[in-house]
Amino acid sequence: MSEVRPLPDAIDAAPAALPLRSVLPAFVLDVVLAITLSFSMLMLGLFGWAAWQGVQLAQRNGGALDAQALQAQLGAPPVLFLIVMTLVSTGGTALLLYVWRRRATPVERRASFNRLRHHRTWVWALVAGLATFLFSSLMSAAGRALGLDLEPSNLDLIREGFARYPVFLTLFAVMLAPLYEELLFRRVLFGRLWQAGWPVLGLVLSSLVFALVHELPGLNGKPMASTVFLILVYAGMGGMFAWVYRRTQTLWAPIAAHILNNAIALAVLQVYGSAPV
Repeated sequence: MSEVRPLPDAIDAAPAALPLRSVLPAFVLDVVLAITLSFSMLMLGLFGWAAWQGVQLAQRNGGALDAQALQAQLGAPPVLFLIVMTLVSTGGTALLLYVWRRRATPVERRASFNRLRHHRTWVWALVAGLATFLFSSLMSAAGRALGLDLEPSNLDLIREGFARYPVFLTLFAVMLAPLYEELLFRRVLFGRLWQAGWPVLGLVLSSLVFALVHELPGLNGKPMASTVFLILVYAGMGGMFAWVYRRTQTLWAPIAAHILNNAIALAVLQVYGSAPV
C-alpha cells in the first residue's frame, strides 16, 4: 500500500496532467466495479444465511413450513453476521481492486515505507486525525443546532455490536475499517486521478463516493436535508484523508489518521452515548 508515484517534498512538482477524457472512464469503472463487487458479495452472504436458516427452520418443523411462514420466522441476520459481511464485502472489494487495478510496484512500496521514517509523516497523520475528529464534531453540533437528524445510519449496528462483542467491534471499527476504506477510496479511487495529474478532482470525487457509501439518499431513512448535511461531513472527512495521503505520499498516513479519528469517536460514543459522524 503506497503512493502512486513518489515525489520530492514539493508535492506540486508533477508532470502535465493526462487528458481528462482518458482518465475519467477508468475512475468510473473503478467505482462501478467497487459497487458491483461489494453488493454481490453482500447479497451472496445474505442469501447464504437465509438458505441455511431456512433449512434449520424446516428441519425443526418437519418440513411443514410454507414460503410465507418461513419468511416470517427468518427475521433479521444477527449483528455479528452483518459486521462480518461488511468486512468481507467492502474489505474484499478493496483488496480485489487494489490487486487488479491499482497494485503498487516494488519501487512505490519502498518509497512509501521510507516515508514512515520521517517524523513529519506521523506529525501530519496526527494533525489530520485530530482535525478530522474536530471537523466532524463541529459540523455535527452545528447540524443538530439546526434540528437535523445527524445520527449515522450504522450507529445502531455499532452500539449493538459493541454491547455484545466489544473486542471484535473495536478491532473492526478502529483498525480494519480504516485499512480497507483507505485502500479503496484513497489508494484506488483518489490515487488514480492523482497519478494522472488531477489531484483536486480526485480528492473531490473520491470523497463524494466515500460519503455516499456511508449515507445514500433514499436508503438511510432520513430527511433529505439531514442526508445532504451528513454527505458534506463525510466528504470533508474523506477530503482530509486524501489531503494527508498526498501531503505525506504514503498511504499509511491516512490509515493512521483514520484510525485515530475512529478511536476517539468510539471512545466518545461509549462515554457519552453519542458521537460525531
